[in-house]
Amino acid sequence: MAAAAAAAVAEPKTKYDRQLRIWGDQGQAALEKASICLLNCGPTGTEALKNLVLGGIGSVTVVDGSKVELADLGNNFLLDEGCLGQSRAKSICSFLQELNDAVKAKYVEESPATMIDTNPSFFSQFTVVIATQLPESSLLKLDGICRSANIVLVAARSYGLTGLVRVSIKEHCVIESKPDHFLDDLRLHKPWTELKQFAKSIDICDKDAVVHKHTPYIVILVRLAEKWADAHDGQLPSTRQEKREFKDLIRAHMLNVDEDNYKEAVESSYKVSVAPGISNDIRQIIDDASSEVNLSSSDFWVLVAALKEFIANEGNGELPLEGTIPDMTSLTEYYVSLQKIYQAKAESDCLAMEHRVKSILKRIGRDPESISRAYIKTFCKNTRKLRVCRYRSLEEEFSSPALSEVQKYFADEDSCFAMNFYILLRAVDRLAANYSRLPGIFDSEIDEDVPRLKLAAVSVLSEMGLNGASLSEDLITEVCRFAGAEIHPVAAFIGGVASQEVIKLVTKQFVPVMGTFIFNGIDLKSEVLAL
Repeated sequence: MAAAAAAAVAEPKTKYDRQLRIWGDQGQAALEKASICLLNCGPTGTEALKNLVLGGIGSVTVVDGSKVELADLGNNFLLDEGCLGQSRAKSICSFLQELNDAVKAKYVEESPATMIDTNPSFFSQFTVVIATQLPESSLLKLDGICRSANIVLVAARSYGLTGLVRVSIKEHCVIESKPDHFLDDLRLHKPWTELKQFAKSIDICDKDAVVHKHTPYIVILVRLAEKWADAHDGQLPSTRQEKREFKDLIRAHMLNVDEDNYKEAVESSYKVSVAPGISNDIRQIIDDASSEVNLSSSDFWVLVAALKEFIANEGNGELPLEGTIPDMTSLTEYYVSLQKIYQAKAESDCLAMEHRVKSILKRIGRDPESISRAYIKTFCKNTRKLRVCRYRSLEEEFSSPALSEVQKYFADEDSCFAMNFYILLRAVDRLAANYSRLPGIFDSEIDEDVPRLKLAAVSVLSEMGLNGASLSEDLITEVCRFAGAEIHPVAAFIGGVASQEVIKLVTKQFVPVMGTFIFNGIDLKSEVLAL
């Protein structure tokens, strides 16, 4: 029995080994708790859902009232001839279940537009709603429903050689934003007592070649930064000339040219000149109105309130220390000692934060133990990388876009193409509403549909306040020629982008796309339009 239980625990870690290295156990746990609703299981929706099912999402519900037709077999890899005439939602769910039997898959045979109109409360049970291939009118209604229920909406659409993905939610707070490049949190500009004492315990002028070439660069920089400050009225190097002179000071302490630790010190010397305090981005977050917390505040904002207090008190103007150090040339005993010093400081800061969190929770009438220590620790390790994403509603974007941004996009060659596609995809829905069909469906009417689509696009531009803007005539013709086709390679790409954004939103790791992602399959380029 014990062996069976151990195997049951180990099995998910083996199955999801590679992705666990990216978003960890906490991220995977969030995925396995998530409930996803997919509207329309054409190739775009199926590709998105396939990625999430393989990733171990908790449950999926497919809403689609269509039957499998011959055309579906050409662009939806989860369907075969045996599915012809059957429920598309049922067939897709059956095949998705085969990809990962740990995921619960359900289906509802109903038109998404009908569900939106007649049963809006249906969507409140889900973590994320993925709406694919929905016309603008239905999408606007769905956005309002999801926002009122605080449900994440991800809209995705592939249309010929173009496509888009748009996230919509009032507010999304990210602790683990995981930027590609970020400066190590070493506090060389403001070392604390234990770090200074350790640095002083090591003689950087020691003539022993082994010790000298294995002194960690952190120690070298702390000692030489102090020496520089003593000679410059307590100021660290700030100008380009001073930074150059500081590098020369480091090189002057080298005994041999092959000392890698001193080369590392020279390369990392800029870390001494890091501006003290906190960044403007983090300052905006802690000064946000939401940091004035009450009983209904989320855990994130309670922690931000605690962070604000910490900075003003124990932090002495600084954020909690992250507590990790990079690899460096060093004697093992020196490196281990440094690790312990950084970890002890980080643990001390985290403990101070924990006390403040509990105090705030008690003050606003919540259980002081309602926020776990693990969550507080994760927050403390990532305080320099916090992000708050707020999205405009689709209604706001459509009725009052950021005109300065739109004009900037039209002025840029690459962005102009993306902006053209954005306008034309909206115009397609208008034409379809008027003529009960997409433009270009009938070859015999393409010549008539081109001016119709242009007229609809001009109407969209006018409503956006862009009466003087013009669209590419060639692109208008191309969009008519697309005839609403969901080409599988484009659908696979758009579905992949949509599923990636869902994973970011569910795990609350990495930063979701801020704006409307547009794919230009003609030039193989993409752009995010912040409208």
